[in-house]
Amino acid sequence: MNYQIVLDETLKNLKGKSKLLLHACCAPCSSYVIEYLSKYFEITILYYNPNIDTKEEFEKRLTELKRFVQEFKTENDVKVVSLGYNSDEYLDEIKGLEEEKEGGKRCVKCFKLRLEKACLYAKKNNYDYFTTTLTISPLKNSKVINEIGHELEIKYDMPYLYSDFKKREGYKRSIVLSHIYNLYRQDYCGCKFSKNRKVSYE
Repeated sequence: MNYQIVLDETLKNLKGKSKLLLHACCAPCSSYVIEYLSKYFEITILYYNPNIDTKEEFEKRLTELKRFVQEFKTENDVKVVSLGYNSDEYLDEIKGLEEEKEGGKRCVKCFKLRLEKACLYAKKNNYDYFTTTLTISPLKNSKVINEIGHELEIKYDMPYLYSDFKKREGYKRSIVLSHIYNLYRQDYCGCKFSKNRKVSYE
């Protein structure tokens, strides 16, 4: 499935001003997604990332995200909500999968943990859609992420906004925006396991 085409159709058929709950992992990944979607939605960014290895790193990414949202001008309102740092939630979820390869079962568990929290928050607070910035990364499997979103959409009757934000050079645009706004670009996904397998995000 071409998730960009699915997104195009959804955006084309929007009626009136809609509210989007956008799970975000960091400022760089959020930059292009905010630029793209804020034309269509009032956005609340949900910063829920218990996978991040230290509280210091968690706060650093959150500070950069808030700074970008404050400095970047958008057509519709964008705000940031943080659910705080609780690494035990992540460690309990992935117990037994610590030695899994990057992109394997541990990561799928992590995606589901964060997307389910976003879905439930969106449902409780009457948003029209929920989604995540995670599909912008060339290191993340968009098919897996969208399949999780689909499962949650059915389970909780909460519309999921399908996406593949790396399409149409979205990832490249996020790099440009990161340089323009001098955003902190981390060199690992967030958990201590990915930190041991650092890769370049440039």
